[in-house]
Amino acid sequence: MKAGIILFPGTNRERDMALALHRVTGSKPAIIWHGESALPAGTDLVVLPGGFSYGDYLRCGAMAAQSPIMRAIAQFAARGGHVLGVCNGFQILIEAGLLPGALLKNASLRFLSMDCHLKVERTDTPYTSHFQPGAVFRSTMAHGDGNYFADDATLDQLEGEGRVVLRYCTPGGEVAPDANRNGSSRSIAGIVSPNRRVLGLMPHPENQVDPLIDGTDGLPMFQSIAATFATA
Repeated sequence: MKAGIILFPGTNRERDMALALHRVTGSKPAIIWHGESALPAGTDLVVLPGGFSYGDYLRCGAMAAQSPIMRAIAQFAARGGHVLGVCNGFQILIEAGLLPGALLKNASLRFLSMDCHLKVERTDTPYTSHFQPGAVFRSTMAHGDGNYFADDATLDQLEGEGRVVLRYCTPGGEVAPDANRNGSSRSIAGIVSPNRRVLGLMPHPENQVDPLIDGTDGLPMFQSIAATFATA
């Protein structure tokens, strides 16, 4: 599998993502500067990692969405390419129009840095196939603008098309208001594109891939990615 991780000014999670991908594939992803106008030949997966691109000025992800590399990524996605956006990467995907909705200030108006639990709603995506249906796993929140919002028509469409992949929940798997710390509509933590090849999520599963650091709850996501390309 040939993966590329996009580096914007202010990105700070590219190394964590590279280590997570290397753990399951044995190969080192390419780090691609945002000023490039093309992806490396043969790229299978593009990752937009977390951080604070352009200092989160204007709106989170809005300036990064105008970077030259994003035009190549939009074309890559339109051809059926796989794109993963985590935290700031999710914000960039929305600002670039690759996923619907908006990411607003957290309901508390505070930056949230804490563990959360996620319920896997679908296991038939390239990013969740190694989870059990209905699985609950621990992940990390680290964002100030993670409150997912969309109008009712868009939310109904996402639900109807099965594009809600992850929801905030309690450790026991209950989708409850007290587990939805940032206030996201319908407790949505992650959504996919219609072809399920573009995934955006706010929490950081790359934090949980090593038992010596913070456990391995997030490892099935990366195992899913590796398996997708091992059988492609």
